[in-house]
Amino acid sequence: MKRRSELNPSAKQVKYFLIALIACLGLVCLYYGSSFAPGSRRSDEESSASDGTDPVYGGFARNRDFDELHEDQEHNPEIPKSIPICDMKFSELIPCLDRNLIYQLKLKPNLALMEHYERHCPPPERRYNCLIPPPLGYKIPIRWPASRDEVWKANIPHTHLAQEKSDQNWMVVNGDKINFPGGGTHFHNGADKYIVSLARMLKFPDDKLNNAGNIRNVFDVGCGVASFGAYLLSHNIIAMSLAPNDVHENQIQFALERGIPATLGILATKRLPYPSRSFELAHCSRCRIDWLQRGGILLLELDRLLRPGGYFVYSSPEAYAMDPENRRIWNAMYDLLKKMCWRVVTKKEQSVIWAKPLSNSCYSKRDPGTYPPLCGTDDDPDVTWNVSMKPCISRYSSKMHKVKGSGLVPWPQRLTAAPPRLEELGVSPEEFSEDTSIWHFRVVEYWKQMKSVMQRNSIRNVMDMNSNLGGFAAGLSDRDVWVMNVAPVHSSTRLKIIYDRGLIGTVHDWCESFSTYPRTYDLLHAWAVFSEISERGCSMEDLLIEMDRILRPNGFVIIRDNPSIINYIRKFVTALRWDGWISEVEPRIDALSSSEERVLIARKKLWDEDLMLM
Repeated sequence: MKRRSELNPSAKQVKYFLIALIACLGLVCLYYGSSFAPGSRRSDEESSASDGTDPVYGGFARNRDFDELHEDQEHNPEIPKSIPICDMKFSELIPCLDRNLIYQLKLKPNLALMEHYERHCPPPERRYNCLIPPPLGYKIPIRWPASRDEVWKANIPHTHLAQEKSDQNWMVVNGDKINFPGGGTHFHNGADKYIVSLARMLKFPDDKLNNAGNIRNVFDVGCGVASFGAYLLSHNIIAMSLAPNDVHENQIQFALERGIPATLGILATKRLPYPSRSFELAHCSRCRIDWLQRGGILLLELDRLLRPGGYFVYSSPEAYAMDPENRRIWNAMYDLLKKMCWRVVTKKEQSVIWAKPLSNSCYSKRDPGTYPPLCGTDDDPDVTWNVSMKPCISRYSSKMHKVKGSGLVPWPQRLTAAPPRLEELGVSPEEFSEDTSIWHFRVVEYWKQMKSVMQRNSIRNVMDMNSNLGGFAAGLSDRDVWVMNVAPVHSSTRLKIIYDRGLIGTVHDWCESFSTYPRTYDLLHAWAVFSEISERGCSMEDLLIEMDRILRPNGFVIIRDNPSIINYIRKFVTALRWDGWISEVEPRIDALSSSEERVLIARKKLWDEDLMLM
């Protein structure tokens, strides 16, 4: 037998080749490991000396084939064992509504048109790459329904509005809590009394603004802390309460902390991300909007959103004050709305209520050349993502049911009744019914999985990140929660069915950050969201960090996707600190399963202060 030193030359060549190959693989692993590792905390000097980028930003590398990533974490440098925590100054970061970014990127939004309050998302190289910390002293939010009237001051340490609106009963600082008496700019004595007064103005049965279930979806623009929407809930009305991230500090954050449906947004230059004919009633209580600007284009956007016969409640000095300037504005608004075929239904004290026409017939009777014109037949009023507002009236389609409310049955029957607009999607009533049944079963199974760890009333704000026809939200109808249904851009046309069912939602591109404050949802449901953005070449890791930003401590994520994606996401759970409780199951195959699926449910930990100060 030969000794090692006596091996033949060919054996030595194989040996040297293997050594070289191992060395090359090690260098490759080192290179890709540095590409995938999250940005570490660096000093300001180190940051500026290297590439001039902010240590908060950087983002993960784009996804690679899943098969390359399914190794144990200790052997897989692409999977971080931890993700840095952002500086405390970013505790309220909203990446696509960060005005500091506008200045840093030297953008030049038109301030007069409020473009600086619209979305401006960071480019990939400037996406933040750290977990948003809660403020010091953060507590698990007070649970609904008590939260309607009080929140922990430590969770939203802003008291500016309490002083500025002290005479209007918006909010009151009371020790370690902030209380909400239910007042507003034009309803100092309480939203509940104001709502009854509106019902009486419209002569609705029993002084109920829901009008026997025929008014369900309300759009409250310039909503403040959303007390109007809060008190509508007891009338079986759900409001999309909208306000910008402006000088009125954190009003939408207060609304969401209270457990009230609300979202960040502004009437500026882009269409709002809601389909046409979504709301039975729009409301503006001293909302400080110049409705006459640019030929009344903001009123035309409101017209697009209202259903046939829908109401516009306007409570503002222009409606009642007798000074010359307010009379001028009122006369101009009245003239414009008359040309849009709106009519005054009732006017009393500080409020006027208009109604939108039921059909196109009034438009055809106007004099030729009357402004505003009808939109062209090539305009799709349901396309909204990054679409500019149009200076024209969105006409009703020829297929539209020419009856009040778009032919919808009253609430709550409309939740499960097949709406007429299904026909526009090519979805049959039978398919709609089957979708509803499947999601009811799926929701029941989710709750069985979480039952052992879910505390009573611990879930209030829910987001369905891929809402489809709204089946997931419908499956939650017997629980005291509300759902923000999100229609991804590739399926945005389906959002009209969400609203026809008496639910609310918005369009969004999950390759970007969502327009909400951190820690505003108790539960996030992501069905096939990761596989969809992965196919588009967007980063799953960025989306995981975004979900962590949105999710409240002790909140849950339910991720339903194909097994390879679930396997990959599972490896980030510890780094994200979502390992407070974990369940992973293989659900039964149903008619909505495009392929084999797995369900991962995880719970986000409440961080301790030592961790936040690291």
